[in-house]
Amino acid sequence: MPLSVLPKTLKSPIPHPRGHGPSFFPSISKPNQPKPGWLNLFPLNRAFVCRGLEIAVPRPSLHSNVGPNSKHVDVATLSNLCVDIVLNVPQLPPPSPLQRKAFMDRLAQSPPHKKYWEAGGNCNMAIAAARLGLNCISIGHVGNEIYGKFLSDVLHDEGIGLVEIITNDDILNSSGSSSSAIHETLLCWVLVDPLQRHGFCSRADFSKEPALHWMSKLSSEVKIAIKNSKVLFCNGYGFDELSPSALVSAMEYAVEVGTSIFFDPGPRGKSLSTGTPDEQRALNQLLRMSEVLLLTSDEAESLTGIEDPILAGQEFLKRGIRTKWVIVKMGSRGSILITTSSIACAPAFKVNVIDTVGCGDSFVAAIAYGFIHNMPLVNTLAIANAVGAATAMGCGAGRNVATLEKVVHILRSSNLYEDDEFWTDVLEKNVVAQEITYLSNIMNGNRNRLNLVPFDKVASELLPKLELPPRVGNVPT
Repeated sequence: MPLSVLPKTLKSPIPHPRGHGPSFFPSISKPNQPKPGWLNLFPLNRAFVCRGLEIAVPRPSLHSNVGPNSKHVDVATLSNLCVDIVLNVPQLPPPSPLQRKAFMDRLAQSPPHKKYWEAGGNCNMAIAAARLGLNCISIGHVGNEIYGKFLSDVLHDEGIGLVEIITNDDILNSSGSSSSAIHETLLCWVLVDPLQRHGFCSRADFSKEPALHWMSKLSSEVKIAIKNSKVLFCNGYGFDELSPSALVSAMEYAVEVGTSIFFDPGPRGKSLSTGTPDEQRALNQLLRMSEVLLLTSDEAESLTGIEDPILAGQEFLKRGIRTKWVIVKMGSRGSILITTSSIACAPAFKVNVIDTVGCGDSFVAAIAYGFIHNMPLVNTLAIANAVGAATAMGCGAGRNVATLEKVVHILRSSNLYEDDEFWTDVLEKNVVAQEITYLSNIMNGNRNRLNLVPFDKVASELLPKLELPPRVGNVPT
């Protein structure tokens, strides 16, 4: 996550893959052409209920081509809604799957106090985006129990709409083995040991198939939500809940109706690249059909076999069909945004890190903000680094992700962590024709082929946008 760690870094006990991995780009067919008249399937002036909120759906157009100006939702997140239960434990769970499951089952025997609950998963991205003033909806599943009620209330209070992904027909047609997934909200146990190391457990860790594996098609409500959104965000953890075919169906429909796809494979990317044939095909399609890809440098290397982050990003662009931006997160050093014609780099901000959980999700929200508002690339990275850093200054994710006030404070501070040696090493390896733009506290100029953009200029352009009163309390349709 792009932020400078002071005074210490919190490390997860779960190792991240390093070293050269195999290049993962099997062949892919071109996407299907849009189906004319598809929207005629939807009844006119329809309304549907999402967990107690009646959401009015505007009369759909009879034309299949949907322009961006007709989309009144900025960001829709797909799947991966969960409740994090954050507990301090004397030691993290053992590595053995059987022992970890027994450990989790013991924790679940008596529900912990509500003060330990927090919204998690894609809720983090949606909350951070909503606090930047974006209209957001979450497409996913919450159970009809205390945890589902809690999650629904949190999203509503943050002004985020909720579209239930499971229909009544799904409930009737599902087998008995799926009953728990239908009626229960996914819980993720976030365990913190005395050294502030994190461990994570959920029922998805112990299942060989996605929680909603029997769900193969999208409901009309989900399609309307995707159609009305400018951006559809999904990540690798979506594979824990939805089947590869369901994810591909959502991706293909987003392409058909002109919704931009953001995809962050996350730590699951490596395992998916060597998973079942269906998982590999779905991962490959998401990597090539998404307009924006977001990865850490380790994740980019594991999926391309290329250690250099810029060359790995260029490989994704080369192999992509619709790919416009590849963002590589360089941890405490900052971030890089690569396009076919340019490279933008932004150092991290110096902040006092309390907890890194949710930083990556918050970062994505700000990238979507810049993408939707057609901001300069280096401005987009600057606000994304600031939002990620603001989240790191708090404890936990969910409602603890970046607030607008913290983001504004960081941008006003102008406290960049400029590691000249690191950036020189990264950029000097890439003698390319593309323009390289670098955010710096130095005034305008050029240095070692870099087009230096002064931070004061970027901050003066960002702050007036962020200091406007954000939209609060309006649940998007």
